[in-house]
Amino acid sequence: MRAAQRATRLIFLVSGMAMSAWAPMVPYVKLRLGLDDGQLGAALLAFGGGSMLSMPFVGWLAHRLGNRAVIVSAGLLMCVALPVLAQVSSVAMLVGTLLYFGVMLGAVDVAMNAYAVEVEHRSGARLMSGFHGLFSVGGLSGAAVLSALLALGLALPGAAIAIAVALALTVLWLRNGLHGEANAAGVAIEAHSRPGMPPARAWLLGLMCFASFMAEGAMLDWSAVFLRDVRGMAAASAGFGYACFSVAMATGRFCGDRLIARHGPVWAVRTGASLAVVGFLLVACVPLTMAALSGFVLIGLGASNIVPVMFSAAGRLAGAPPAVSIATATTLGYVGLLSGPALIGFVAHASSLSLAFAAVAGLLVLVGLSARMVR
Repeated sequence: MRAAQRATRLIFLVSGMAMSAWAPMVPYVKLRLGLDDGQLGAALLAFGGGSMLSMPFVGWLAHRLGNRAVIVSAGLLMCVALPVLAQVSSVAMLVGTLLYFGVMLGAVDVAMNAYAVEVEHRSGARLMSGFHGLFSVGGLSGAAVLSALLALGLALPGAAIAIAVALALTVLWLRNGLHGEANAAGVAIEAHSRPGMPPARAWLLGLMCFASFMAEGAMLDWSAVFLRDVRGMAAASAGFGYACFSVAMATGRFCGDRLIARHGPVWAVRTGASLAVVGFLLVACVPLTMAALSGFVLIGLGASNIVPVMFSAAGRLAGAPPAVSIATATTLGYVGLLSGPALIGFVAHASSLSLAFAAVAGLLVLVGLSARMVR
């Protein structure tokens, strides 16, 4: 299983890098196409919609083809989207490419998490937090590397092609470590399980995941735009805001298991939500670039362990199989991640991006107040 663990870590890393590489491109695309915040938010709906469309079908594809085949094929196709996004010349092309990118990212996300569950089960060790920590490292690497290439003077299309080729070669290299036998066993287990309706508490946990994932989506799609348009940072450097968020997120996840074991899950949710609220308010209310970057760090630290705690709590609920409750929480969480940026765009168009960030802080206050649900 050592090779399978290594390959699983790499696909989480690749997925995070591909997703975050889009963040520094957003200001360039917005400027090139002459979009306002509302139009950009509407276009971003295609990204979320593509992922949501693919998720219900990935389980069936994995059953027919195996998780390994879905991970490798969708991973390679996902890489194609980055150079195209860097050169879109119309709103229709942007929407179509974001829809395609979302479909491939959603397919990779579902298949790699399904495979990660099987690897963790067969390894007999706690690995999931580390896997998601590697996704956060990917979030750091993708945004930072692309921003660095732009800062060095490389044109956006060239930087996107370099990232895409590196990710595609990594997917081709790791495919041999993804064992098809593990996938078949995992699919067989799911096929013979007896699903039931999730309990009401699973839906409530899912709503809490929705708020936390919305915070992550806000950082992915709007951090660079905020730094450039509101705080006046150069477009080539604006992607470092998401990099700060991703560093903090990865650090929090790699340390999370020990902190939760020491202080408990309720403390983790309350403390994390409080830190994220302070971070959003710092970004929205203090008109300094360094204050915004510090706020992104606090948001990353605060949000890092909320969702893992929620998933763990959903898996312990009585009245339904763990997979059913976890799937409910996961689905609502991804709705927040994928639709949240579009909602933020609409609020920003009606008022301001700072007020939209403050609204996300309000949702996280509700998460903190509901922390007892994870006891």
